[in-house]
Amino acid sequence: MLRIPPARVVFPPSLRRRALAMIDEALATGELTLGRRTAQLEEEFARRHGVDHAVAVSSGTAALEIILRCLGVAGHEVLVPANTFFATAAAVVHAGGQPRLADVDPATFALSVATVEAALTDQTAGVVMVHIGGMVSPGAKAIADLCRDRQLFLVEDAAHAHGASAGGQPAGSFGVASAFSFYPTKVLTAGEGGIILTSHEGLRDEARIYRDQGKSGFHGGDHVRMGAAWRMSELHAAVALAHLSCLDEFLASRNAVAEIYDAGLAGMDGIAAVAPPPGCESNYYKYPALLRPGVDRAAFKARVRDRAVGLAGEVYAVPLHCQPVFAGLPHADLGVAEDVCRRHVCLPVHSDMTEEEAMFVLTALTAALEAAPSHWAPEAPPAPNEVAS
Repeated sequence: MLRIPPARVVFPPSLRRRALAMIDEALATGELTLGRRTAQLEEEFARRHGVDHAVAVSSGTAALEIILRCLGVAGHEVLVPANTFFATAAAVVHAGGQPRLADVDPATFALSVATVEAALTDQTAGVVMVHIGGMVSPGAKAIADLCRDRQLFLVEDAAHAHGASAGGQPAGSFGVASAFSFYPTKVLTAGEGGIILTSHEGLRDEARIYRDQGKSGFHGGDHVRMGAAWRMSELHAAVALAHLSCLDEFLASRNAVAEIYDAGLAGMDGIAAVAPPPGCESNYYKYPALLRPGVDRAAFKARVRDRAVGLAGEVYAVPLHCQPVFAGLPHADLGVAEDVCRRHVCLPVHSDMTEEEAMFVLTALTAALEAAPSHWAPEAPPAPNEVAS
């Protein structure tokens, strides 16, 4: 019997052989960090996303913090969406800034020009835009234009968005810099790691200093910044390079699954796809869908799980102002973020998923909805200042 896991790391034998050959080379030469494979990854990843420079680092979170330190956010307010991962706001805090939360667009789960304008204050120095689930908002360019006109920086948290685009423009190329993650579940992984993209040479040079303990040079020099051990090893770079060689193949496979889901959900009562707007090419890191009001998400997920299908993790189940550590953050009205966080689920999408597996997921969804008790009710949102027990 089929069982569909929430996520599946895909490394075909040919990619494993390629990665292992590069790892063997690194072990044989002793070139284990900041070597030729890291440089190759930086060059190829930047070229793939239409940006001049890349700086490989230890994680997507490190990439964000380094960017924000380079931009000098200490003592300044930075706008971030309420619907994002902990690391987006935490990177602002660790860089010395003050996060301010903005609401999101229900069509993309991401910032829009309207939600940015509603949240801006006189203290705002910049905006972090997050490409949720691998979908780049069609408003990304307009947000970039708004930031330029207001003399604000724009940073992209593109942790989900390898190879995605909007209006033909790649994720990672809208702002002054962007941060990608190579965590195991991502479309492209290094096992662990992240990368900074920027077309600003000065920011690239500063980022290189920060990633290596704030030293002015890899082979020596004074410590001139409060950096950290944020380097990517050659072993992780080798894994990422192998995966990068199949990125377009992975995207095609994930888009084929999404087309099956689109057709299947169109005929279902009680759940609706969150489809990319026209001109947006998602990488389908996640396939989000909204449950109708009145469906208890926890009960629904349990019924789907009983049918051997694991739904992928939400993006995100709880908005940032409902996380205990961020309960006191200043914010605008966040009604949309609270609603989409409460009602959505994410269908499993794997880079090698078959049509049979996708249809199996749809069958499980149909059965779970048909079995819905009449008393199902939506989950109550957590109180913003309630500390979880």
